[in-house]
Amino acid sequence: MQHLDPHERPPEGIRSVYKKYQKMRLQELDQDQDIINLSSDASASTNSKVRVVSEYGAEDLTATFRAFTGGDGDVRDLDMLTSIPVYEHEDMPGLHMIPSLLPPAIQSILLSRLLHRDLSNPTHLTNIHTHYAISYPPSSSSFFSLSPNSRTPITTPIDPTIHNPLTASQLLTRKLRWTTLGGQYDWTAKCYPSTRPPPFPADIKALLGSLFTSTKAEAAIVNLYSPGDTLSVHRDVAETSPTGLVSVSLGCDALFIIGLSPEDDGDGKGGEGKEGKEGKEGKEEKILTLRLRSGSAVYMSGLSRFAWHGVPQIVAGTCPEYLRDWPGTAQRSGEYQDWKGWMANKRVNLNVRQMGD
Repeated sequence: MQHLDPHERPPEGIRSVYKKYQKMRLQELDQDQDIINLSSDASASTNSKVRVVSEYGAEDLTATFRAFTGGDGDVRDLDMLTSIPVYEHEDMPGLHMIPSLLPPAIQSILLSRLLHRDLSNPTHLTNIHTHYAISYPPSSSSFFSLSPNSRTPITTPIDPTIHNPLTASQLLTRKLRWTTLGGQYDWTAKCYPSTRPPPFPADIKALLGSLFTSTKAEAAIVNLYSPGDTLSVHRDVAETSPTGLVSVSLGCDALFIIGLSPEDDGDGKGGEGKEGKEGKEGKEEKILTLRLRSGSAVYMSGLSRFAWHGVPQIVAGTCPEYLRDWPGTAQRSGEYQDWKGWMANKRVNLNVRQMGD
């Protein structure tokens, strides 16, 4: 695989589209005909460039999801699963879009394992570790076991002249932006450390391995967004493996921009261009805007694997009702009820990749 520069500036065209959607209001989003909104088969039929390329069978999905639950949660809805289509846009070969892949019960269980169990594992680095030491809850517990009304700090600033200690509410409501699983990506150096990474959570690895058989889950970034948060345009180029990237959405809707410059010919080499105009050798930039809803998945493979992409907007108030009260919906004697509604204006994105061949 050709070495790509993680610091390279994105093409002008995709940055222009990103800025366009960054401030767009909900009513405009709902009426924008350029947004690919695959929330149903009907929406796919309105776009002549979108086609079904495969599907997940109901029987296989049921077996995969039942294995993942391990007896947790109310899984009666799994008996009513239907096949799930996989869509592709002709302008972005290899970009597989799967709306409603994860049913509500699986979304809730996945969210709980990521943010109760895995976030509480000290081997999983977060953005908080850059400036703080964190006091972790007891083993097999959760940060959400702490009271959101407590004024007791759970972090100690590395430099107290610059940063103040954080309470549980400050940490979980606003300051926490990401945590890592498996390979602990270094955002400053933009590479993976040479040291052996902590093991990737086995149940999540098995779930994703069943759904996306071409990619081994070895590293993941769990992004936590609130309305107003964004993810700038970039390419994921730190991995030596060209296998596809898996992205799973939970909670509020997100706008996702992905684009190829005229110079992209399959080796991931990008360059500058202008939106809507012909570039090198008469080619045009290919830029798509997707509205990703809770439970949907995107698989970036083929030509799309090293495409430029970003998240210009989290759409406020769009968290589905079945996740809105999380984590206050826990079944064990009202556990986490003080945090009820925390998820109502959040989006959690699980972004998974294979590090090497």
